[in-house]
Amino acid sequence: MDNNDLLIRLRYALDIKNNDMVEIFKLGGIEFSKEDVLKVLTKTPEDEDLKGKEDHIPLDNEAFESFLNGLIVHKRGKQEPKPGQPAQPPLSNEPSNNLLLKKVKIALQLTSDDMLDILKLAGVTVTKGEMGGILRKQGHKNYSICGDRYARNFLKGLAIKYRK
Repeated sequence: MDNNDLLIRLRYALDIKNNDMVEIFKLGGIEFSKEDVLKVLTKTPEDEDLKGKEDHIPLDNEAFESFLNGLIVHKRGKQEPKPGQPAQPPLSNEPSNNLLLKKVKIALQLTSDDMLDILKLAGVTVTKGEMGGILRKQGHKNYSICGDRYARNFLKGLAIKYRK
């Protein structure tokens, strides 16, 4: 799954309105108009002839992470940096799926057990050890990459939980 697809699914799962999307991008440090957000929220064209058209904006890893950082600020409020800390956290080079799970966990104040329950709602059983590996820092010996299946089912479980 590409970043646009992850964003579309996250937006649906959390029922985020277009105006809120613009605000969340702004909180993450990216200026997008409402029209730009609508272009980001279109599926990536599969047909080679359609690529590069004006009705789609591909979302790179930096913009996706900025959106997730903005989501944290939107849900939890702005936190003043401690002395010696940078105002903006440095962008990571983690795979998008791992980043999605970590940042949504922070934004929604979920515990690991909550995340396991959300995956269970989507019909996927994950052990605490597997979830711990996905949530670890990249480079840790127990770090594991989150596959598309887990990310897709996590977003499906979020939709079930938050769109009742």
